[in-house]
Amino acid sequence: MPQIPEKIHELTVGQLAARSGAAVSALHFYESKGLITSRRTSGNQRRYSRDTLRRVAFIRAAQRVGIPLATIREALAELPEERTPTREDWARLSETWRSELDQRITQLNRLRDHLTDCIGCGCLSLDTCVLSNPDDVFGERATGSRLLMERNGAAAARKRGGSCA
Repeated sequence: MPQIPEKIHELTVGQLAARSGAAVSALHFYESKGLITSRRTSGNQRRYSRDTLRRVAFIRAAQRVGIPLATIREALAELPEERTPTREDWARLSETWRSELDQRITQLNRLRDHLTDCIGCGCLSLDTCVLSNPDDVFGERATGSRLLMERNGAAAARKRGGSCA
């Protein structure tokens, strides 16, 4: 990994890519989404402050655990500008994601445990499928495609401000 002398306070996009392991295109994308910022030189070249290295590491770590970029952007917005995120920042922000990650883990475990049931029939029948009808909570009321229509109707009613009971 190339070392950057301490006296250099700004990085080119190439230096940032080499140090962070992120592709230049990913850095441009992060910038377009407001996750990182740069200034432009008189020659219109991007220059990133050194703290951007830590921000990119933060973004990539959060992405690896499945945190959406919009959520990452909100978390980074809570940090002061021009300050390198610290271990304490990461601990505080990642704690807010713990319950969301626990829910995803539960869903993925359910998918893993019941995936072979679906491969056998291939129909994903809503009246018996544990993936699309977990714990068969709708089994007493309706089966098959009516369930999807009910769900879509309930969502539409919520948008209109009505109830779907």
